[in-house]
Amino acid sequence: MSGPSGGGRAWAITLLLAMFMLINFLDKIALGLVAVPIMDELHLTPKQFGDIGSGFFWLFAIGGVLGGFLANRFGAGALILGMMVIWSVCQLPIAYTASIWTIIICRAVLGVAQGPAWPIAVHALAKWFPDRERNLPISIVAQGSTVGLIAAGILIPSISATWGWRANFVALAVIGCIWSLIWLAVAGEGKPGRGEEAGSASDPVALPYAHLLFDRSVLGCAITHFVGYWSLALMLTWLPAYLQRGLGFDGIVAGRLYSCIAALMIPVGIGLAWGSERLLQRGISSRTARGRYLSALLIVAGVLLAAFYASPSIEWLRIGLIAVALGCTPIVYSLGPAVLAEVVPASQRGAMLAINNSVASLAGIAAPIVTGALIQDLPGPGGFELGFALCGTLMVVGGLFGYWMIDPQRSLRYAT
Repeated sequence: MSGPSGGGRAWAITLLLAMFMLINFLDKIALGLVAVPIMDELHLTPKQFGDIGSGFFWLFAIGGVLGGFLANRFGAGALILGMMVIWSVCQLPIAYTASIWTIIICRAVLGVAQGPAWPIAVHALAKWFPDRERNLPISIVAQGSTVGLIAAGILIPSISATWGWRANFVALAVIGCIWSLIWLAVAGEGKPGRGEEAGSASDPVALPYAHLLFDRSVLGCAITHFVGYWSLALMLTWLPAYLQRGLGFDGIVAGRLYSCIAALMIPVGIGLAWGSERLLQRGISSRTARGRYLSALLIVAGVLLAAFYASPSIEWLRIGLIAVALGCTPIVYSLGPAVLAEVVPASQRGAMLAINNSVASLAGIAAPIVTGALIQDLPGPGGFELGFALCGTLMVVGGLFGYWMIDPQRSLRYAT
């Protein structure tokens, strides 16, 4: 099916894709929210659990790049359906095994199938909205991820307390199957190119990939996305464990705190994206309204996390620092893709969005392992907090690079 770009149908697809990302993040965070019972039952050290957490990202980048190139050739709707089916199937072996390697393999396969999820969702959405109207719908789809984190923080600890940690993975499989049936019945393809601005890089004229990969704006998006993804990997893998083992909350309370932190990200994320869109509508350049805007917020978030290690040992102060920092960071995931959609030809957009996401996902391999080693070597909350401070330092550096490098107007001039 296909339909005209814009209008009510476009917003219906936006909501379905937001649900898609909600399930994506339910699947991602599930392992982190059952970290403590898994480590206790399987007798794992923090470093071993960090290795399991990073297993999700071992093939994530490969899956992302492959999915992006497939999106250039095939309809995004069919690819999205196929991904969801694989996600659902991957949950069941985890529910019925006591083998570390079964969990690692299932998470690795899940990573391959989730690798292209965000770029293909953005690619599909971009067919329904013109350039200057994309910030808000992309942000709404991104907030699906946050809603997934909130739902996970409430539901997963409760399911674990009632039926055991394994029951969560059965529930995830069922949820994925239900969404697949809805998508199969409702979804369609937008018409690529509608609403694209004449003379922009979104015209269907391909450029050499070497030119695109070494473009300053593309590299700036990759750097800011990488350091932003480092914070995401920490949130998925170690934040639930920090709330329990670092700050001493029980599983139910830790899950609710996690949900509250994630809930803050929704109004902040949508409000910040709306602010960027307002700047564009007032004639402010995309370099300022998107590139410098997201980079400045990344620097603010990084400073908050970098100061974390030296802050007073007050539980609610540290939770507040984490919440505000993580609230600022998701703007990278909406404005970065909007910049790429602006400067990359439509015929190559799926591949470049996927490459960008795959480069960023390398942080998902490194962050859980590095932080796990710090947690194992430092007693109490010290290892967790040093890991957050390291993340903040990387975000400040990445934000400075993004502020200097991202310039869509310059990229468009050099593309002609």
